[in-house]
Amino acid sequence: MEHNVIIIGGACAGLTAAIYSSRANLKPLCIEGYQAGGQLMLTTEVENYPGFPEGIMGPELMQLFRKQAERFGTQFITADATKVDFSKQPFEVFVRDKSYKTKSIIIATGASPNLLKIPHEERLMGHGVSTCATCDGFFFKNQHVVVIGGGDSAMEEATFLTKHASQVTVIHRRRELRASKIMQERAFKNPKIKFIWDTVPTEVLGDKEVTGIKIKNVKTNKIEEFKCQGFFLAIGHTPNTKLFKGQLDLLDNQYLKVTNNTKTSVPGVFSAGDVHDHHYRQAVTAAGSGCMAALDAEKYLESIT
Repeated sequence: MEHNVIIIGGACAGLTAAIYSSRANLKPLCIEGYQAGGQLMLTTEVENYPGFPEGIMGPELMQLFRKQAERFGTQFITADATKVDFSKQPFEVFVRDKSYKTKSIIIATGASPNLLKIPHEERLMGHGVSTCATCDGFFFKNQHVVVIGGGDSAMEEATFLTKHASQVTVIHRRRELRASKIMQERAFKNPKIKFIWDTVPTEVLGDKEVTGIKIKNVKTNKIEEFKCQGFFLAIGHTPNTKLFKGQLDLLDNQYLKVTNNTKTSVPGVFSAGDVHDHHYRQAVTAAGSGCMAALDAEKYLESIT
């Protein structure tokens, strides 16, 4: 059987693409992966997605997206795509040893936030540990939060968090920041932002929510406890593009290279969401991107029939 469109990825972008392409009667197959739902599965409450004035739990929002796609006829495979072949038509996507053929592809595999891999970091994700200040900053009104990192994104996160938190402490493993001069100056001038240099976190503390962290000075090896209510990681993201190396053009930072919003280097293969968007990385922009990819795939399919 040859599909009209296969969607690889089952979070905001992929599920929106599934909704649009199934409503266009393209009968899409969505290979949603074992980590279906993406980064929103790690978020407790989402308050900035339009249409939910009281907020909604991240996993619940993803469940609603999926139900909507299913309602219009999307088929799902809850497993990871393990290999692709975009060198000829029809394209092929493999799930282990099973091959699925398709006329078009929408890639929506997202990006994974880089973690420190320290004790209790993942357990307390969504309970004080966060990888997105714009998503979660509101929940830390008048609280003391920590930002880990020294680049532009860390300074952006720290500056944004001062709108809500009473104090923001940036912890960096070196004595100098990697951030651009303008971002550094903005952070240094902000009275709510303080810095701890030459230091790394070694453990997140707390039972049901973050109460503090253990930090170690890399020069003296001294370990101490530091009280805080929020722990924000701003040490970058890794796009989930490993599967497509050698098949599609990637940028230097390994994100998918796109033109006209969704088109990859292979005609008929489209991209949606954080797998190419390393600037906005929001649920609503990923969903919008999924819509665009589905409409572009529909036009492409019309052009080849």
